[in-house]
Amino acid sequence: MSKVYTRTGDNGTTALIGGSRIKKCDPRIHLYGEVDELNSQIGMGVAFLDATYDKTLLHEIQSALFDLGSNLACEKEKRMQFKLPQLKESLITRLEKEIDQIDIKLEPLKTFVLPGGTKEASAFHLCRTVCRRVERQMVDFETQHPGEIPASAQIFINRLSDYFFMLSRELNALKKVEEIKWIPAKD
Repeated sequence: MSKVYTRTGDNGTTALIGGSRIKKCDPRIHLYGEVDELNSQIGMGVAFLDATYDKTLLHEIQSALFDLGSNLACEKEKRMQFKLPQLKESLITRLEKEIDQIDIKLEPLKTFVLPGGTKEASAFHLCRTVCRRVERQMVDFETQHPGEIPASAQIFINRLSDYFFMLSRELNALKKVEEIKWIPAKD
């Protein structure tokens, strides 16, 4: 990539990796655009973390989201030809272990909690909600285009939103900020 602008998209189309041109309003573009937004949101959350916080897993997640985005931006039949990186099952396992490790350290939930707390926790609550939007769009896209979503992508995105929830809780606990419990409105 040497130029930021190419002028090829000025007519409202964009090229997939395999060369097909599609409208920028195509559901595929919406989907990998949402993945890109999630990745950017994670970057903002990482920027809020203390310098001492180990960001290794978060950077691996961001790289995996780039891998996912590249697969979504390529025609299914051409993914092998371009040797696009695939999501690794080991990352899903790692997320599950991380969720379990965080859960052990925290007070069990007895009610829903409102998103918020520290700016770090709030940023990752936002990551969680963007991640859920990606998941909804992914399910919709797969429903309309069966077999187009890469293997393990839905599981990865589902687990990722759970991880962001637990990370938000952990970040509040580390700063000793009490979570705000949801209290249903009464008549």
